[in-house]
Amino acid sequence: MDALVIGAGPAGLMAADELARAGRAVVLAEARPSPARKFLMAGKSGLNLTKNEPAERFSAAYRCPRLDPILAEFGPDAVMAWARGLGQEVFTGSSGRVFPVAMKASPLLRAWLARLAGLGVSLRTRWRWAGFGDGGLSFDSPEGRQILAPAVTVLALGGASWARLGSDGAWAPWLADRGVPITPFRPANMGFTVRWSNHMARYLGTPVKGVALIAGKRRQRGEFVISGRGLEGGGVYAIAAEVRDGARLALDLVPDRAEAEVAARLARAPARDSTANRLRKALGLDPVKIALLQEWGRPLPEGGRLAALVKHLPVRHDGPRPIDEAISTAGGIAWAGLTDGLELTALPGVFAAGEMLDWEAPTGGYLLTACLATGRHAGRAAAAA
Repeated sequence: MDALVIGAGPAGLMAADELARAGRAVVLAEARPSPARKFLMAGKSGLNLTKNEPAERFSAAYRCPRLDPILAEFGPDAVMAWARGLGQEVFTGSSGRVFPVAMKASPLLRAWLARLAGLGVSLRTRWRWAGFGDGGLSFDSPEGRQILAPAVTVLALGGASWARLGSDGAWAPWLADRGVPITPFRPANMGFTVRWSNHMARYLGTPVKGVALIAGKRRQRGEFVISGRGLEGGGVYAIAAEVRDGARLALDLVPDRAEAEVAARLARAPARDSTANRLRKALGLDPVKIALLQEWGRPLPEGGRLAALVKHLPVRHDGPRPIDEAISTAGGIAWAGLTDGLELTALPGVFAAGEMLDWEAPTGGYLLTACLATGRHAGRAAAAA
């Protein structure tokens, strides 16, 4: 065999694209019955391709210097041009997030698969990689056990979340046994478990808006949802890494007001009013914010101490949700085991891309862009090998 790509998600499809364009005969092996299932799932709520912002700010979101040159070669502008090249016009929302006009993943994926087929890429579905054996790479396929021994291989098997869509991290021990350094997986962009008291039942599914989430020295404006399992949503995901790594989580329920102003407004409220009514009338707190104050601050204090609690409400939680519920993962192949071309130093001729690599980023287009960029980079390096 000439070139093999294992995993038909965005990173694997991009690697196959680059290999085929370089004239390599490419086999693309995918464990699931169809390609790019996580990609399609992400597109159900509107496919966020990238974030249209200056390159320095964009790369800073990853806090991974080894990614910087890869993203410099294929960043937001390149992602937008790539989508247009597949016939999918894009637009930039008010937050800088970039979406296809169609707001779906399926039209883009169909166009991409058609292009790959035109380049001669052979897609083999239900081919599950089963590790190394008999001088090659072993697969469980519809035709039984298969052994492939390609000249070059690109691994694009995803991280360790969303096992039902194919990203289960099963590959990690196989690579570790071959001397590839693996950083343990951790959940990223995940919610946090909260054991709510009974009085919070009426608020399950309710969004909490107009707050700032505080994690150690990090302060992030955003919103989240109160779920039966705890806290979920974009605002929580943005500070999830810091909280996962030990920072204390707190909420500022009135981020546009200073604590002194909050205290003064509460002091002017009629003393005959209940605490809940004073919070509602003086500060404009809605019922869900008042409920959170009562959940984590009961018994509610008076005066300046109440103002301080409104500005810094400690969140009691039991840690991150399980890794398979996370949107993405941190951990994977350590950078110390990779060349600049994303070749595994312990396995010459084998390259890796996407969420297999040890990086993490927030939601908002960063995840998909890095998968595309590393897939492209590994594919080009493999083609030149």
